[in-house]
Amino acid sequence: MSWCPGGERLDQDIFDAMTELVSHLLQRGEQLAERYQFPVSCMKALRQLDAAVSMKDLGQRLHCDPSFVTMIADALEERGLARREPSPVDRRIKNLVLTPRGLEIKAAMEQDLLEHMPWSEAFDETERQQFLELVRKMNKTLASEPKPLKTAEHAKGVASTLGAATPVA
Repeated sequence: MSWCPGGERLDQDIFDAMTELVSHLLQRGEQLAERYQFPVSCMKALRQLDAAVSMKDLGQRLHCDPSFVTMIADALEERGLARREPSPVDRRIKNLVLTPRGLEIKAAMEQDLLEHMPWSEAFDETERQQFLELVRKMNKTLASEPKPLKTAEHAKGVASTLGAATPVA
């Protein structure tokens, strides 16, 4: 747990708790990917594939470089979970489509994910509904009013100020 001088204690406690929650969720995701014997990136891609999805669209959904999407598609194909096929609209575009085995693995994986989420274990149905409403409210706020992050120059200035004020042993 950390404390930022000048920050609101409650906000800092929420941030620390959310950081810990996200860390636990990532760890569970990694354990699940290991159980299914594929990288977390493949698990993320499976969750994004419902109908045929172009490689470009998958990259945008995953927020990653096209070359990384190619690696993910290769890994899914090697495991028999997906196949590339030309788009019916433009044959130059390649779509990634789940195979029957891919659909089966995706369904099993998603069921495993849902069964191991902390809100399923910690909250009753009313609390889960309240939690969902709060999460949706935060997501809506983030999507509609993005606050710009401080610039890199600002971060360097803070770091140099902190470095200058910190004695070196």
